[in-house]
Amino acid sequence: MAASVYKINKGINKPIEFKGLKAQYIAYLATGLIGLLILFAALYIIGVNMFICLALIVILGAALFMTVYGLSDKYGQHGLLKKMASHSIPDFIKSTSRKVFIQLKS
Repeated sequence: MAASVYKINKGINKPIEFKGLKAQYIAYLATGLIGLLILFAALYIIGVNMFICLALIVILGAALFMTVYGLSDKYGQHGLLKKMASHSIPDFIKSTSRKVFIQLKS
């Protein structure tokens, strides 16, 4: 049986892209798949029916793939991180005194 060879497209100053996933989304997908594997093992160990385990993992796996690919298409390489960072920027700054600005000048 021949080994599968997948092309990982990476040009100069370009993000890693694998099967349409860009940059950090590859790590998000890998983390999600590891989580699904652990969930399957836990459900199987506690005695849940195998078909229920498989159905749940397949549904959650499909949701994971659709979500990660959707985020990758919508936000691109750095867009999701920029969106998360924009939530930490205040909408406005309220100052009741000029003292702060006067001290900045000197």
